[in-house]
Amino acid sequence: MSIPTLGLVGVGKIARDQHLPSIAETGTFRLAALVSPEGGALDGVPTFRSQAEMLAALPDLDAVSICTPPGVRHELAAQALRAGKHVLIEKPPAATVSELHDLVEEARAAGRTLFTAWHSQFNGAVDAAKERLAGARVRRVTVDWKEDVRRWHPGQEWIWQAGGFGVFDPGINALSILTRILPGKLFVREAELLFPENRDTPIAVTLAMSGAAGSSVGPVEAVFDFRQEGEQTWTIAIETDDGTRMELTHGGTRLFIDGAAVLAEPDTEYRRIYRRFGRLVEEGAMDVDAAPLHLVADAYSVGRRRATAAFHW
Repeated sequence: MSIPTLGLVGVGKIARDQHLPSIAETGTFRLAALVSPEGGALDGVPTFRSQAEMLAALPDLDAVSICTPPGVRHELAAQALRAGKHVLIEKPPAATVSELHDLVEEARAAGRTLFTAWHSQFNGAVDAAKERLAGARVRRVTVDWKEDVRRWHPGQEWIWQAGGFGVFDPGINALSILTRILPGKLFVREAELLFPENRDTPIAVTLAMSGAAGSSVGPVEAVFDFRQEGEQTWTIAIETDDGTRMELTHGGTRLFIDGAAVLAEPDTEYRRIYRRFGRLVEEGAMDVDAAPLHLVADAYSVGRRRATAAFHW
């Protein structure tokens, strides 16, 4: 059986750091083309200025992986699906919940795979935490997701523009872990969103969440912040009714139970993503998770907006 071909749309930091190495290492897809408005991006691989140009030049291309900023993902994914391509979308998969639901309809109409790649869900420690929490009653959850925007999004103006998510761009990774591991649905009860006076998206967010009344999920408090200097923090602490304390640290790659290390592994989440995408294509299946995006939308709906100091690079 021949290896399916793939076009990578968008060759920014996450594509270079994660997607390109993962495609090469897993061998699940053969990288056949790149789309980069700036032109040539990788020796030996044809580069096109737009996805439409790539699709016209390579009609037999099997799949595309979309790594652009979120504001244009819906249009690109719909275009690819209508052209008969399987589609993987980097997180967050769309700028709005409505756009994501529309893409599900497009994929069904086209009979093609649509895969929303919430990369933090693909860490082994996340799976281990989910297994341990099955059937448990969660007393309290505390999330600290704090990083330096200048380090992880250097000069990327799109993240501060409407539809760019701001600190929700990394914070949605924590939400994707929570919606995967907690033994019950999660609802945003209160939120505070701090917007720099010169930007359209928040630089810091505080969320108060919980399960439904009578559910097994108690209060969940989350803080996302783009202003962290020094050590970066991506931690989820969970207390259960039996007194167990569980911690997922380093973005979900390490799991501690009552202070003892249970699982720690290197960052292989994108390798797992491409293997998963390959299986979905082979099976003719879809994998679409809208829950993290719903929580972000809910935070905007119930949240209080506060102004804070201007942000400058």
